[in-house]
Amino acid sequence: MRVFDPHIHMTSRTTDDYRRMAAAGVRAVVEPAFWLGQPRTNPGSFTDYFDSLLGWEPYRAGLFGVRHHAAIALNPKEANDPRCRPVLDLLPRYLGKDGVVAVGEIGYDSMTREEDDAFARQLALAVEHGLPALVHTPHRDKARGTRRTLDVVAESGIPPGRVLVDHLNELTVGPVRESGCWMGFSLYPETKMSPPRMVEILRRHGLERMLVNSAADWGNSDPLLTVETARAMVAAGFGEDDVDKVMWRNPVEFFGQSGRLDLSGTGQAEPAFQGNSILRGGS
Repeated sequence: MRVFDPHIHMTSRTTDDYRRMAAAGVRAVVEPAFWLGQPRTNPGSFTDYFDSLLGWEPYRAGLFGVRHHAAIALNPKEANDPRCRPVLDLLPRYLGKDGVVAVGEIGYDSMTREEDDAFARQLALAVEHGLPALVHTPHRDKARGTRRTLDVVAESGIPPGRVLVDHLNELTVGPVRESGCWMGFSLYPETKMSPPRMVEILRRHGLERMLVNSAADWGNSDPLLTVETARAMVAAGFGEDDVDKVMWRNPVEFFGQSGRLDLSGTGQAEPAFQGNSILRGGS
């Protein structure tokens, strides 16, 4: 089995996580810039963080044969902090670099005017740099936040097929599907989405433009929930090609629009499944 986790915060994880992910079939990841939990107080903190996403993390991942890519942005939560907003002027320095395959995470946390401005400006940067956009929908009032997200995307002029709207659930997947944007689902052990719920969404809404991720941040999370979802898909009657589409070909298609996706060393040309022992829970 091959898995591409399209949204995972490996900065928050240990090297042992890379080892476990590689053993389970995770061959490629995208790590979006996000809030680290501790408020940052100046743009220099972001430059150090972005440099790590483009240098240290690809090195760590590569030790285990995992190809690491990044999405760079000022995240929605810190867009509200005036000390952090100058980061918007630093982003062009990074958006032209190899390994950056999207602008993200952008979007909403509390749906403030400051977030409106940062969201619109960063969608414009995505258009300018020819990059897809990875969008964070708010944890609170998600239905309203998703509608507002889709309105801003439509106003920006970016093609919807170049936008991934993430952290969706049963209530928000329909409008995003109708918009033509890609649909992202973050799976967590106790919150947001679970593998059984994800399987039911795939059954009801199909596999097109669907991306499944583990997020795996500094909270209670699990970097192998993509693999668990693949197993749940098979148990529910999905075929091996269906699993490969959701877990590999869809993220490759979306982030491949950047023109910078590098999957060398991941075995992309290999068959999608080398037997099914991982999917069945064997060793």
